[in-house]
Amino acid sequence: MDKVEIKAKIVQMNAKRDSLVELLEKPNLGTLRIDVDQALEELDELIEEYNETFPEEKV
Repeated sequence: MDKVEIKAKIVQMNAKRDSLVELLEKPNLGTLRIDVDQALEELDELIEEYNETFPEEKV
């Protein structure tokens, strides 16, 4: 996987982040809320690591 492919995947995941945020705002998630919250945290960490690794290609 090259740098261009990695950036495309990160951009795609970043675009889907809003869906997780919307899901987290739903009051009827129950214990699924923990998983959604964890997914958001991991996604944010991944994006942060990408931006640190490729500062000229920030997402």
